[in-house]
Amino acid sequence: MTNKNKVIIFFAFILLNACSFDSKTGLWSDAEKEKKRISQLEQKQSQILETNKIYSSDNIFKKEIFLNKNITLSIPKRNTSWTIPVLNNQNYLGNIYLPTIENILLKKKIGKNKFSNSKNLSSLLIYRKNIIFSDDAGTIFNINQAGKINWKINVYDKIYKKIYKNLVFSIHKNNIYVADNIGFVYSMSLESGKILWVKNYGTPLKSTIKVFDKFIFLTDQDNRIICLDIHDGTKIWDILSISSFIKSQSLLSLAVSKNGELISINSAADIYKIQGMNGSINWSRNTSDSLFADATDFFKSSDIVLSGRNIIFSSGPSIQSYNFDTGDINWKEEVSSIATPIIDGKHIFIVTENGYFVILEKDTGNIISSNYIFKILK
Repeated sequence: MTNKNKVIIFFAFILLNACSFDSKTGLWSDAEKEKKRISQLEQKQSQILETNKIYSSDNIFKKEIFLNKNITLSIPKRNTSWTIPVLNNQNYLGNIYLPTIENILLKKKIGKNKFSNSKNLSSLLIYRKNIIFSDDAGTIFNINQAGKINWKINVYDKIYKKIYKNLVFSIHKNNIYVADNIGFVYSMSLESGKILWVKNYGTPLKSTIKVFDKFIFLTDQDNRIICLDIHDGTKIWDILSISSFIKSQSLLSLAVSKNGELISINSAADIYKIQGMNGSINWSRNTSDSLFADATDFFKSSDIVLSGRNIIFSSGPSIQSYNFDTGDINWKEEVSSIATPIIDGKHIFIVTENGYFVILEKDTGNIISSNYIFKILK
């Protein structure tokens, strides 16, 4: 894994007009304005900054701790279907059993990688023994486990040809809901790939996508939290939070409780609890320790995990736990995770970017074990 992080600077112009699609499944909007916006996106996508370590070496966790007690894990749950990237809307993985994947390894390449500076941020989905994924040209594929293409679809007109596409998608009630880094949100049939509706909101979307009941939740690159109707993509509500100067290439996390409450974190390190139905804010907190305005310009977080009445996630150089009801901080530990924290029973399991497998107590945040796995893998 590289120690460098690629960050794309976007200066997007907000276009409020929605768009539709033609008989050839192409897209259009206000032609001249859209062409100008796309030209600017093309230029910004080529301006990739190579950045070294964001945090000083003093803040990077580098400690091995011997585990001196037994840990009891729950019985692993078998999971063969992934309809959203992190299993469920709470991003809660737990102790899951993955059956052998030998029978779904493909023997041929499917899709294109046209852009050397692209970074695919989406995960493939598995549903009813079919695999759904996308390439950086924006083509979505539905294939079976033998690699046979059930259908493929690309909704983009020629004016978007030179822009690489990062798609995020989720399956909900036999439809696939998709958002991209251009500003499009659309829905298609899982069975046939038929496009059901398309909207162009004119600003790149920069979060995971969550679908709950009749609502779609997203965050754009300007830190605007958006709620859309799943039936036609119309906007129900939005919240504009504080923006940051540099637009990170990492996806911002969203989580939805089983009652439809939305937890969102933006690139300014602000976390919100929002009523998904109407957009009312219950509370908000800033998770950064710094008082400097530009401290979060390179902000990156893990997925937010909802576990009971706790909100657990890694942001910047630390992992944190907040009270779901009040927003009060439970604890904070100076160690960060490169992936979704896995919670099982009374413990949290994470892997750091520099190769440590760390176990923490869920209630206190105390680190009880740390092993340098790169040493073991040599």
